[in-house]
Amino acid sequence: MSDQTLHIAMYPWFAMGHLTPFLHISNKLAERGHKISLFLPLKTQSKLQHYNLHPHLITFIPINVPHVDGLPPGTETTADIPLSLGSLLATAMDLTRPQIEQSLLKLKPDFVFFDFSYWLPALLRELGNNIKSVCYWVVNPAAMWYGVRSLGLPRKNQSDEADRSFSLRTHEARAFEAMMNMEYGREVTFSKRLLTTLSDCDAICFQTCREFAGPFCNYIELQMNKPVILAGPVMPDPPSSQLEEKWATWLGGFKPRTVIFCALGTEYILTKQQLQQLLLGFELTGLPFFAALKPPTGVESIESAVPEGFEERVKGKGVVYGGWVQQPLILKHPSIGCFVTHCGPGSLNEALLNECQLVFLPNIIDQVINARMMSGDLKVGVEVEKGDEDGLFTKQGVCKAVRAVMDEDSQVGKEVSTNHAKWREFISSKGLESSYIDGFVQKLHDLL
Repeated sequence: MSDQTLHIAMYPWFAMGHLTPFLHISNKLAERGHKISLFLPLKTQSKLQHYNLHPHLITFIPINVPHVDGLPPGTETTADIPLSLGSLLATAMDLTRPQIEQSLLKLKPDFVFFDFSYWLPALLRELGNNIKSVCYWVVNPAAMWYGVRSLGLPRKNQSDEADRSFSLRTHEARAFEAMMNMEYGREVTFSKRLLTTLSDCDAICFQTCREFAGPFCNYIELQMNKPVILAGPVMPDPPSSQLEEKWATWLGGFKPRTVIFCALGTEYILTKQQLQQLLLGFELTGLPFFAALKPPTGVESIESAVPEGFEERVKGKGVVYGGWVQQPLILKHPSIGCFVTHCGPGSLNEALLNECQLVFLPNIIDQVINARMMSGDLKVGVEVEKGDEDGLFTKQGVCKAVRAVMDEDSQVGKEVSTNHAKWREFISSKGLESSYIDGFVQKLHDLL
C-alpha cells in the first residue's frame, strides 16, 4: 500500500443521517494519517464536534446555508424542516457552489467525497487541479440498484445477478415514482440529480461489505461504467459516555431482553393517528416499552398526542419521550429485547451490532428496500404489515410483528435470532473493518 497521505474534502447532504456517516469515515481515514476537510453548515458543527476523534487531522469548514424563500429562517439541515421542503434545501445547497469553489481553490485536496451536490464533478474539472470526485453513498447499494434500474439506461447486463423480488407495495411504488420525478432543487428533478451524480463522478463508494451487497455493487459498476469501491461497515467507535441516569434506572427495573425500544430517526414524523396505533400496538403486546418519537405535525408535544387514558394504563411500564436519546447506549442495555426501527443505515448498523430482536417500520423508499433486504434476504427481523394502497399500519399489525420476534416459542423469532447472531459475529469479527478500510485507501491511491 502507498504510504502517501491523502487530503480528502467532504461535502455531504445537509441531513444528520449523511453528515454523521461522513464524519465516521473521516475518523477511520484520519486514524491512518489522512487529512480531512469536512464542509458543514455553520451551526451544525457543534452537534458533530464530539464525534471528531482526530481534530488535528479533521478540520470542519463552515458553510453558510443561503436562505431560500419558503424555508424557515436559519434552516441548515433536514431536521429543521418537514420532508416536503427538501427540494428547497437542495436549492440552498446548490447555491453554496461559489463558497465550495473558493474553498477548494485554497485547499487543493486530492479527492472530494460528495453525494447530493451533483454539480461537484463538473466544478472540479473546471478547477483543473486533477481533484478526483468520489460519490460516497450512505444508502444501501440495493436501494441504489433499484434507483439505477429506474433511470431508463440501456441495460448492459442482461443477466442481472441482483435481480430479485424487492416487490414494492402499491403505495410505495407510487411514492417512488413521485420522488424520482419531483423537482429536487431549482429546475432539476431527483432522477436528474441522481443520474448526473453517478455519471459524472470518478468513482462510486458504498459504506458496506461485498458479503452483504456484492451483486448490487456489481450491477452498478457495470451499468455506470466506473469503479465501485466498498469502505466496509464503518462502524462508529463505541460511545465513551454513560447512559443518562434516569433512563438507566428506569430500564434497570425490568428483566433482561424484555423491553421494546422504538426510535424512528429525526425525519420520520408520524401522523397523530399512526402514532396512536403504534403506541396502542406496544400496549397490546403486554411488554414494557420505551418509545422515542417526534411529535406529530401540528401537535405541540408528544404527550398531547397519546391516546386518551393511555398514560395511566401504561404507567410504570411504558415511556413515550419526544426528546433526543442516546440510542447506541440504550440498545446496549441488557433489558432491551426488541428494537423497532425505521431502517435508516446508521440505526441498522447499530441494531446489527446488538443482540435485541428487530422489527422494521420503514418510511421512505431506501428504508423500505433496507427493510425488505433485512427481513427477506438476510431474515434478521420482521417488517410491520401496512395497507397496500394507503400504507397505514394498525395496532394489531404492530403487536403481531413484535410478538413474532419476542414470543419464546415463536419459530420466526428463533430463525431471525439465529441469523442476526451470524451477521453480528461477521461484522464484529476482528480485522474485518480494518481490512476493508485499508483496501479502500489503496483503491483511492489507484485512482490518482
